[in-house]
Parts: sequence; structure tokens; C-alpha cells
Amino acid sequence: MAFQDGKAKFSRAKTVLLGISRDSAKANGNFAAKYGLKYPLLCDPDKVVHDRYGVMKEKNMYGKKVMGVDRSTFLIDPERRIRRMWRNVKVPGHAEAVYEALKVAQAEDRAG
Repeated sequence: MAFQDGKAKFSRAKTVLLGISRDSAKANGNFAAKYGLKYPLLCDPDKVVHDRYGVMKEKNMYGKKVMGVDRSTFLIDPERRIRRMWRNVKVPGHAEAVYEALKVAQAEDRAG
């Protein structure tokens, strides 16, 4: 299940899905349309949020070192605490792993 395919499941778990990109609103709109995203894709062209969450890293591109985004996911609770983070995310199976971690976090919250 990709995040867009599992949006209803996350919604039933009272979870808000957000994506964030350094791209422009137009580029994000095109990406969202192309992949059928059913959740907001926010813009951070000045990388303020990217820097705050520490997702910029040095990468090699065609033999040159450049700063790029380390695809990451953060599970943030209603009190704005980061409960879990995933770095260097690979898409296959990731949404399922996040959903399972969400269920664990919610169970921990219910248990006190």
C-alpha cells in the first residue's frame, strides 16, 4: 500500500498525511496529479523545514558532491513529538511499515 492507496486507512486511524518538497507549487501539483496523490504536498523551496528536520545530505551526482534531500518520513504525535523517523526511505513496503508503527504508537498511548 502506497500512502495514497492507504489514505482511508490512515484517516480512520485519525492520522494526517502530508508530503513536503523543495519544488514549486506548480511542480508539486504536476507530481500530485501524475501519481494521484490524495494528500497535501507542501512546498519548501527555501528548505526551512528540510533544514529543521535534518533531511539535507551530501550526495554524489555524476561524480560531483551536491546537497540533496534524504527521503525521510516522520511519525509525529498530536503533542508534536517525533515518535519515529525513517531515513533513506525506499518506497516499496514503506507505507505499510509506517502504518504498523502508527498502530504501535497509538496502542502505547492508550496503555498510558
